[in-house]
Amino acid sequence: MNPAAEYFRAKLHFEIDVMDVADSLPGGGMVLVDTRRRVSWEHGHIQGALHLPTAHIPEQAQGLIPAGTNVVVYSWGPGCNGSTFAALAFAELGYPVREMTGGIEYWARNGLPVETADGVSAGTADRLVTAHLPAAPELTPPAS
Repeated sequence: MNPAAEYFRAKLHFEIDVMDVADSLPGGGMVLVDTRRRVSWEHGHIQGALHLPTAHIPEQAQGLIPAGTNVVVYSWGPGCNGSTFAALAFAELGYPVREMTGGIEYWARNGLPVETADGVSAGTADRLVTAHLPAAPELTPPAS
């Protein structure tokens, strides 16, 4: 097999799409972990996620998540590699771990519910990032 194919096969094994996570919640045989700082968590997080900032994973993960549990981590979004550091920390502890691509940003941009102290709400899905909306009406040229 060529190196590029090996790389992308491995990458897909360790990543999971936002919509795949949404489709498997609640439960889904995994623990969803928000790895951001407290203030970011309070701005909004995925309902049912466990808040465990990356810096605390080495000391706290084993007391919160049973060994062998499938873990999915997320952080802000594509412009942030916090969830990559978190995934590495979980992997070094021996957990089967995947990184949710797109983070909370693409969760919200897909119109999925976000929880805050005020409750749970979902925004309007962005047509550029989700295929789960009705198709936009096709434009027809005016009659000549």
